[in-house]
Amino acid sequence: MRILMTGGGTAGHINPALAIADLLKQKYPDAEFLFVGAKGRMETQLVPAAGYPIRTVTVRGFQRRFSLKNIGRNVMAVANVFGASAASKKIIKEFKPDLAVGTGGYVCGPVLRQAIRMGVPTAVHESNAYPGVTVKMLGKEGALVLLCSEDARRHLPEEVKAVVTGNPLRPDFLTKDKETARKELGLDTRPLVLSFGGSLGAAHINEAMVEVLSRSRKEGKLQHIHGAGKAGYAAMKAQLEAAGVPLTGDGVTVREYIDDMPRCMAAADLVICRCGAMTLSELPAAGKPSILIPSPYVAENHQFHNAMVLVNRGAALCIEEKDLTADALWEAIQTVTDNPDKLAQMEQNVRGAAILDADVRIMNELEALLKK
Repeated sequence: MRILMTGGGTAGHINPALAIADLLKQKYPDAEFLFVGAKGRMETQLVPAAGYPIRTVTVRGFQRRFSLKNIGRNVMAVANVFGASAASKKIIKEFKPDLAVGTGGYVCGPVLRQAIRMGVPTAVHESNAYPGVTVKMLGKEGALVLLCSEDARRHLPEEVKAVVTGNPLRPDFLTKDKETARKELGLDTRPLVLSFGGSLGAAHINEAMVEVLSRSRKEGKLQHIHGAGKAGYAAMKAQLEAAGVPLTGDGVTVREYIDDMPRCMAAADLVICRCGAMTLSELPAAGKPSILIPSPYVAENHQFHNAMVLVNRGAALCIEEKDLTADALWEAIQTVTDNPDKLAQMEQNVRGAAILDADVRIMNELEALLKK
């Protein structure tokens, strides 16, 4: 069996692709895999590191903001589409896949469109609550669309065949015990607030958290673990030092990067974070109430739509970045942590959004495609 995988540009597209490939490899250990990614993008490092071969095509996304520079970029993007389509057709002819699976990103468009036209059973997994343009287009052309949540279905055209499967998750998010995690982290009985803005960090979240940590340290009612991110750590460290807040101690731990997220999330009582695709699945799986701060810098404002999936269930609060201040964030934290009944209700509500058998659902749909 030969399986063609595609998806990339960001870890939010690459990691689900690798997770799905691993699922198929477990079930079909003799299967051959080939990833197709965009030249020069993150997948060219992450995919080989995971042990899978990759070929690349030259493709770039379209710029939505109007400017003379972006007009030129979009002309190049159109030219790249034609070149990527021809390159994809050649790769598919040579590899002869029995199944093609994509996970989003602009590289998916030309690769999976060619797979559909060449009669290869094709599926595309959408990990966000608001399906992107590429996913909608591929669904119209005949790809099976695998959705992260029921909320995503209403954003698709009626003729698109779509199935809710959830997002594939790391097993630790499902199995890590809260009590054990808190012991391993050396925490006491006070509520733990876990906050982060992504691997690179988020400047506005870091700025607000400096003041939050300063106030919280004075009150002493909470514990904090904050991930400042690689790009924001030095600046936040300087700001905290100026405010007299230590990077560790007095219930506060500030790290550059949280490399044990399943453990920290298991230990937490409240999570403050962006709302990328995987967060939308990790928070429900771990049963964690949250304060979500959608990134306004993403295509189609999809993080806001992700946040609303949990907000509308009473499982999260949302502060848009334009409204983010230290006062607003501190008030939101207190609203939840000072009210044990509200915290418990949010935890119950968020668990109701969890899809814990996403792996099984995804495999069932892909095997049904293979049988056809």
